[in-house]
Amino acid sequence: MRTYHCFWLLFWAGQPHQSLLTSLSKRTSGFPEKEKVLVLSGNSRRDRSRSKRSWMWNQFFLLEEYTGTDYQYVGKLHSDQDKGDGSLKYILSGDGAGDLFIINENTGDIQATKRLDREEKPVYILRAQAINRRTGRPVEPESEFIIKIHDINDNEPMFTKDVYNASIPEMSDVGTFVVQVTATDADDPTYGNSAKVVYSILQGQPYFSVESETGIIKTALLNMDRENREQYQVVIQAKDMGGQMGGLSGTTTVNITLTDVNDNPPRFPQSTYQFRAPESTPPDSPIGRIKANDADVDENAEIEYSITEGDGYDMFGITTDKDTQEGIITVKKALDFENKNLYILKVEATNTHVDPRFLYLGPFKDSATIRIQVEDVDEPPMFSRPAYIIEVKEDVPTNSVIGTVTAQDPDAAKNPVKYSVDRHTDMDRVFNINSGNGSIFTSKPLDRETLLWHNITVIAAEINNPKQSSRVPVFIKVLDVNDNAPEFAMFYETFVCENAKAEQLIQTLSAVDKDDSHSGHQFSFSIAPEAAGSSNFTLQDNRDNTAGIFTRKTRYNRHEMSTYLLPVVISDNDYPVQSSTETVTIRVCACDHRGKMLSCNAEALIHPTGLSTGALIAILLCIIILLVTVVLFAALRRQRKKEPLIISKEDIRDNIVSYNDEGGGEEDTQAFDIGTLRNPEAIDDNKLRRDIVPETLFMPRRTAAARDNTDVRDFINQRLKENDTDPAAPPYDSLATYAYEGNGSVAESLSSLESVTTDGDQDYDYLSDWGPRFKKLADMYGAMDSDKDS
Repeated sequence: MRTYHCFWLLFWAGQPHQSLLTSLSKRTSGFPEKEKVLVLSGNSRRDRSRSKRSWMWNQFFLLEEYTGTDYQYVGKLHSDQDKGDGSLKYILSGDGAGDLFIINENTGDIQATKRLDREEKPVYILRAQAINRRTGRPVEPESEFIIKIHDINDNEPMFTKDVYNASIPEMSDVGTFVVQVTATDADDPTYGNSAKVVYSILQGQPYFSVESETGIIKTALLNMDRENREQYQVVIQAKDMGGQMGGLSGTTTVNITLTDVNDNPPRFPQSTYQFRAPESTPPDSPIGRIKANDADVDENAEIEYSITEGDGYDMFGITTDKDTQEGIITVKKALDFENKNLYILKVEATNTHVDPRFLYLGPFKDSATIRIQVEDVDEPPMFSRPAYIIEVKEDVPTNSVIGTVTAQDPDAAKNPVKYSVDRHTDMDRVFNINSGNGSIFTSKPLDRETLLWHNITVIAAEINNPKQSSRVPVFIKVLDVNDNAPEFAMFYETFVCENAKAEQLIQTLSAVDKDDSHSGHQFSFSIAPEAAGSSNFTLQDNRDNTAGIFTRKTRYNRHEMSTYLLPVVISDNDYPVQSSTETVTIRVCACDHRGKMLSCNAEALIHPTGLSTGALIAILLCIIILLVTVVLFAALRRQRKKEPLIISKEDIRDNIVSYNDEGGGEEDTQAFDIGTLRNPEAIDDNKLRRDIVPETLFMPRRTAAARDNTDVRDFINQRLKENDTDPAAPPYDSLATYAYEGNGSVAESLSSLESVTTDGDQDYDYLSDWGPRFKKLADMYGAMDSDKDS
């Protein structure tokens, strides 16, 4: 017979137990209201069929954020096998077992050791088991139970953003959507009103409102103007517990910007503007700026300026500066103070982007009056035309007037003007101008065939103020006159065959003319009258500016006449008629039966018929080789004759020493004693010339001795005459050596080698008086003297 046991579990959620359990049951929906002690009878088969376990569990609840000093009591675990003798041991496992939840292993009491937060973990799943202390075996199978954490209102609503930014157009209608804010509450939304959030506006009224349930912010005031206020800061509060007292709340800031719309027209700050412009202001130059103010921004403030009326409508223009939205007034045409010095304009400023919703506010444009005063300036002379074109015939005589330019001072003073030609445009000085009246005349002959157009620049300057000047281009076209005779279009190389027949065409001629003909050139060709009767050829004018040369006879002989000269007269039909005589050279040539030229060299027939071309070339090469040999032989002989006769190092031409010592002139009698030149006896007549090798030895001739007082010039002339008549003298310029020193020189000899005295007669004591430089020499010669004395 089986025995069934019953376990019952008691849970307490606090003190007193019954009241707390009852209140929890009433506050929580979805949980069955049952007793917390479950007893399972062992004799009940219905209970056995319902569950095989001896445990019966339910869901249990525990309040979060417990603030007591003791552990929070959860419940009690008890088994019907527990006899109270301490033989059973209760074990708890699962989420937080042993750390967050502990169990008294003897009594089965379960407690929470820490504060629990439902927002961190709302449900804990645990497993309970009872085991025998002695055997360690479970007396009942392990079973699960759940502890749910009951929520309290401990979290305030939190907005998804700390700061919201939004924008709406200005002048929006009431109720226009701005932005939606959202706040969330971490509390349990299924339990009470802890997570029920209600929105309200704390700051930003009366301009904006917020829907309490959705958090949608809308406009609450009509015609909010950006120009008055652009930025708004709205504070929104989110409160839980449905907004009731005691609920928690959070706030957020919403920055709302009003965007611009075109609700303001442009306005000029003044009705009249004054400007001054010098009359020398060039076209397209700005003279002033105006600006219409527009309270709007960006494209809504873009303005277009225009001139609507006024006496300067065609003289001035206005454009818009896109960066500054200013109107720039510019000059369209040249101003003239003497003609008009005051202009009045009406200018209009209009918005380019107009919003039709705000047309009821009035026209989006404004107008102002502009007065422009033209100031007088000293202007340069002004020509009567912007450019001049002059035509002149090329045969116009030099210094002829070909045209006139006119310029005058536009100022009231009417200062006189002088004219000149810019020489940078007339480098060849072909033209000149009268400085007083502006008459242009030629200074050199013109030639249309050389240059058709001459482009010069004329300068007109005030005489009193030359800096005030102006320029004008003058285009001079040179007109053609018939001053060039026609000539052949090309050089003609004409030949006639020896076997030519009479009236055979051998050449077609054409002509050109450098002159220009308005009706077209018409040339006529004819043989010169002096050769017309005796010519062997005839000339036929084709009347189309060409002519043909025809043979007059049959057969020509190049041995009798190898070349014919045919003078041809070419004339044009212009006035005056120009003509030229051109000569056509006609060679007589040998041709084949088809008329193809073979040879035009008449000497080719006189060569012997037995010699071929190769033989002639060989003979010519032999002659050339012989000539080259003769030339080389002659060159070698000449080179041998030109070899130097004396190649010794003593050749005087190789040992000329130049000291570049210039004498003091005729009055310098201390530099050299010319008395040595007056002693002709010093010459060695037996001394032969060393610069050449004489081919024939002649007996030396003794020249007459000169007188004691012979002049040096007479002496030199005498020696020169002797050398000129000497048959042994070389046929080329050479240095003549006179080779005498003279016997009676007062300077005596400077050489110790040729001295007539002996060493013994010399006294070298004076060397000691010459200083330290001669000390070595004095010691040497002094020692020699002392040796001799000893």
